[in-house]
Amino acid sequence: MTSHSETRVLPYTAQQMYDLVADVARYPEFLPWTAGARIRSVEDRGDHEEMLADLIISFKLFRESFGSRVRLFPEAKRIETEYIEGPFRKMESVWRFRDVPGGTEVAFATDFEFRNRILQGAAGMFFQQAMQQVVRAFEKRAQQLYGARSTA
Repeated sequence: MTSHSETRVLPYTAQQMYDLVADVARYPEFLPWTAGARIRSVEDRGDHEEMLADLIISFKLFRESFGSRVRLFPEAKRIETEYIEGPFRKMESVWRFRDVPGGTEVAFATDFEFRNRILQGAAGMFFQQAMQQVVRAFEKRAQQLYGARSTA
């Protein structure tokens, strides 16, 4: 299993960052290697919404679609993603957003394992760098949407 986690403080509100990450349909506009996104359904589950979504990931000759269950907890400012179909044996991620002095603490953690051992080995070589690029893409998107500093 391959894992990555990081925590950063960004100059935006927790609500702004939560809204940005929750907007899965717009991922192809700014996330590296994301060629497409489709929201299959969104259901109200009381304390959270549950979204079923498909992403198409394209990297060089590799192009795969995978489905995820995304649980959106707006009050807690938490987003949990669980893999449901595609090339992975397992994939989970959690985003947490918390207002702190100077902005928002953004905590991201993920782990995954490909079904194919060759893909898992190749992913292990670039996974940390790829996950850092993904987190930076969200940071850059926040800057585009909300400006350089927006903690009001």
